[in-house]
Amino acid sequence: MATDRLGDMRLFVEAATLGSLSAAGRKLGFSPAAASARLFKLEAALHTKLFDRTTRQLRLTGEGGLYLRHCRIALQAIDDAEAVLQSGRETVRGKIRISASADFGRNLLNQWLEEFSAVHPELKIALTLSDSLSNLVQDDIDLAIRFGMPRDSSLVARHLAPNWRVLCASPDYLARHGEPKTPADLVNHHFIVLVTAAGPLNEFHFAMDEQDWSHTVSMEQAWETNDGALARAWAIAGHGITRKTIWDAAADIRAGKLKVVLPDLSRNEAGVHAVFHGTRYMVPRVRALLDFLIERFNRATDDLLRDLDVPRF
Repeated sequence: MATDRLGDMRLFVEAATLGSLSAAGRKLGFSPAAASARLFKLEAALHTKLFDRTTRQLRLTGEGGLYLRHCRIALQAIDDAEAVLQSGRETVRGKIRISASADFGRNLLNQWLEEFSAVHPELKIALTLSDSLSNLVQDDIDLAIRFGMPRDSSLVARHLAPNWRVLCASPDYLARHGEPKTPADLVNHHFIVLVTAAGPLNEFHFAMDEQDWSHTVSMEQAWETNDGALARAWAIAGHGITRKTIWDAAADIRAGKLKVVLPDLSRNEAGVHAVFHGTRYMVPRVRALLDFLIERFNRATDDLLRDLDVPRF
């Protein structure tokens, strides 16, 4: 009997994504019985159970999760190849999936994507904003903007711009509570802490006289949020000191809404990077966006970061 393994794989991926085999079948034009039969056939061919199924729930097994990651890569490669053949190598069209931090994504990146899409009207954008690191394979991301270098050796990182983080607060807050002169002075201040899936980012590191210094914020006394944009808004409102990348804080620093605290003690970091799959063919839309971001970051580095204090260490 002839088999449609690719069709079965697409059904499996849709079922895992939607959490429902019948919903996946409807999306792909199969009856519930046909969808169930195809999944059973796929599991039989693989000699592996992909889902634990009940009348109310469809849950991936460990083997199913592994197979899902590889299916997504394989199906994406096929879709990319077909897109190249059908639309030509230079055509920028289709959907591009991007991941970025919340504050940067809502502000600078969103503006830039509006510019990019205006030049390429056939392009569709899917933008995921999170201050926790996304998994490019599991989350089906084409390109991520990250502050720092990826730890995954299967990913490629293209340096886009310099970066450093600053402690900052509103002038009103500093007028009421005083401006710290040394890291030791931070014990007398209120803080706003960003919390990610990896935990709270409440350890601040400094460089002074070629020595490293650190301060750990007590979470019992801190305002906390998982949204970097809200942390910045709370800082502007005068609720305390927060730590931001210079890319998120530069406009407010220039406007006088925020003031850098302990500016001479900031440390240089790995920079801003575009991160993408090292094993996936880069389709024209991703290549075009990467080229655009390289140019846009170069311009913004000159315009937005000019005259700001760059860390010496």
